[in-house]
Formats: sequence, structure tokens, C-alpha cells
Amino acid sequence: MADISAADVMKLRKMSGQGMMDCKQALAETGGDLEEAMTLLRKKGLATLAKRAGRDATEGKVVCQISSDGKVAAMGSLCCETDFVSKNDDFIATAELLKKYMDKCPADSGTEELAKTNVDGVTFGDVITECVSKTGEKTEIGDYTKFSLKADGIIGSYIHFNGKMGAMVEIETSDAEVAGKSEMGQLAIDIAMHITAINPAGLDSDSIDPDVLAKEREIAADQVKNKPAEIIDKIVDGKMRKFLSDNCLVDQGFVKDEKVPVAQVVSDTAKKCGGTAKIKRFVRIAIG
Repeated sequence: MADISAADVMKLRKMSGQGMMDCKQALAETGGDLEEAMTLLRKKGLATLAKRAGRDATEGKVVCQISSDGKVAAMGSLCCETDFVSKNDDFIATAELLKKYMDKCPADSGTEELAKTNVDGVTFGDVITECVSKTGEKTEIGDYTKFSLKADGIIGSYIHFNGKMGAMVEIETSDAEVAGKSEMGQLAIDIAMHITAINPAGLDSDSIDPDVLAKEREIAADQVKNKPAEIIDKIVDGKMRKFLSDNCLVDQGFVKDEKVPVAQVVSDTAKKCGGTAKIKRFVRIAIG
């Protein structure tokens, strides 16, 4: 067996980020060959991934990356098995790297495309494998979405203090001047916070699955089937309006003032800024 020097162990540890004993063992098994030892450590990560493939990854972190000009924003989640590992330095470093990969990813969604994204010759899938070899837990991309402004507007984002949920929202404005106003910037953040907290099912009634609406109407009608026939439709219509106001973002009472619908808050703020605005789309990402 080759003599393994402390210097080689430290060098491999610096190269791989692995523990000292793991590095020493890898060098011992490969006759002191650093490159082979690196390969062995990587295989260890792949083996751990395969072994823990059936485990639930219900902990982790949500991260967001916004371009310097504010015109492109991406949000994603990196998931692991336990809260303990989600607070591990290696996992946190991997979650931070996820931001860079989301920025470089050519696709606007799709975790497979993100995993294949290459930065400096390394895919994010490779990064995850290395993280797994260090933490010993299943680690995977949970969600990924990227927004790119195609017209005048603003993208707002918010991540909850626990790091496990967040949202992005795109607001379309009548012109760039309105989008650039600080009031609109704060509003975009506030609406992203609203989405994170309230979890709307869709943007408006058109974005709710017609089958869901039909089912809700059926349930509402059954609830009032013993009422006089001439008032049943009115009652059902009222229940449907309540369902939409509870579930559609634009109709929900704004989290900072529940008496005012979100759509009105957007319109009123844009008017103060000298123009018009409307919410174009949103995404909410949560772990667990």
C-alpha cells in the first residue's frame, strides 16, 4: 500500500471539500493518485444518491437570482431530507451556487434542463453529487422558474424568513417610467409577499381550471338545493364570487389591507406613478 502523506490528504481535502478521513481512505484505495481519489469520492456521492433515491426530500432552501438591470429573475428550490442538513455549510453553499446556474440556464423552467446547465465545465448535477458525497443525504432541485421582461414592467420577489417558501410576480406597466418608480418596486415586493403568504390558486378566473370551477358550482348548488328555485342561481353565483375572491390573486383582499382587492392596489399605485399597470404572471415555490 502506498504511503499517504498528510500533505496529499490536505490537498485532496482542499480539492474536494470532503472530510479528512474520507480523503485519506480514498487516497489509500487509489494508491495515492489524486485524480483517481477525486473520482472515487464522486462515485461515493453517486452511490449515496442511488441508495437514497426513494427518500423524501422535504427540507431545503428557496433561492432567487435577479439580474443587475432587474429584467430577468429566477427562483428555485434545493431540497434535502432533514432540517439539520439544510443548515449545513455545504448544502447552503450548493444552494448559493444554484443562483448562478439558474442565471445561466437557457430554459425558463424545467429542473432537468437546470441540472444539465454547465458553468465552467461543471453541470449542476455534478454539483449536487458532490454535495451528497459530503452530507450523505438525498439532494435534488425541487422547482425552477425564470421570468424575463418582454415589455415595460417590473419583477418583484420575496422569500419568507424561514427560507422555505417564496414567490415572484411580473407586473406589466404602461411605460418604463412607471416601472422605475420606487412605489412600483415596493408594490411588486409586497405582492410577492402576499402570494407567498396567501397562496392563490391562479391569477384570475380564466387561469382556474374549468373543471375546478364546474365542481365548485356543483358543490354550491348542492348546498342550497332546498332553497326556493328562484333564488338558487343568485346564491350559487354569490358563492362562486366568494370562491374566486378567495382563490384568484387579482380578486383577493391585499395582505396589507384586506378590504382592497389586489388588482385595485396595483391600479391605484400605477395611477399615482402616472400610468397603468396589471399583474401578468406569478409563481410560488414552497418546500415540504
